[in-house]
Amino acid sequence: MKKNKTLTKWIVNIFFIVVSFIALFPLLSLIVSSFRPSSELMRNGITFSINWSELSLYNYIHIFTQSPSYWEWYGNSLIISTLTIVLSLFFSSMVGYAMALYDFKGRNLLFLCVLVIIMIPFEVLMLPLYQLMININLINTYTGVMLPLIVAPTAVFFFRQYALGLPAELMDAARIDGCTEYGIYFKIMAPLMLPSFSAMAILQGLHSWNNFLWPLLVIRSNDLFTLPIGLATLLTPYGNNYDTLIAGAVMTVIPIIILFIFFQRYFVAGLASGSVKG
Repeated sequence: MKKNKTLTKWIVNIFFIVVSFIALFPLLSLIVSSFRPSSELMRNGITFSINWSELSLYNYIHIFTQSPSYWEWYGNSLIISTLTIVLSLFFSSMVGYAMALYDFKGRNLLFLCVLVIIMIPFEVLMLPLYQLMININLINTYTGVMLPLIVAPTAVFFFRQYALGLPAELMDAARIDGCTEYGIYFKIMAPLMLPSFSAMAILQGLHSWNNFLWPLLVIRSNDLFTLPIGLATLLTPYGNNYDTLIAGAVMTVIPIIILFIFFQRYFVAGLASGSVKG
């Protein structure tokens, strides 16, 4: 029995290593290609074949020394993603918490509206949202990019499901001790919701960092472009700037890796807990 368990464990481990390599293969190919000269990329495209004589740091040196626009785009994406994560976690968690633990008129109807919005593709909502941004004069601003993402219906649903598992008795005990409703949330309930905050920080950060279509509609100025839009402008009918494009695409992965490293401890626990609450 012990030998069978050991053999099964090895088979499972090998299987997941192979699956992981298959999943990471496109990223590995991109990293290898980022060290190849642009002329070679134009001839052969992005491949995993390694010719050590062709590999160099030229593309990365080019980014750090000759691509000021790239770092403007990088900074814009960092600012927008950071603010979106903070504001989304703050407002979405409060909405989800209130819908889970407070009994008020229209609560079920409001939750139904959240579910309906989740089921509607964002492409359907883009036109009215774009018209709204025009009416309130938020075109070509950071606020116009972030506003539709601040109270995300998916995040509200997730926080509501997680908050349903919190002990309501703690709220009653805090009220008896004279704690305000805001104090109950920030001092007692929010710390208990830390795994859900971590999970949503990663998911919201990933969505905001990779968001392309909505910023493309809202932003008009080159100096306000986010990283996905800026990298897309490098591909034109008149020439392709692979020196910046490939190495720049590799650099975009770094913030997401850092974000996951900081919050991965609670990521799986948060997703698992939020998905099973009724």
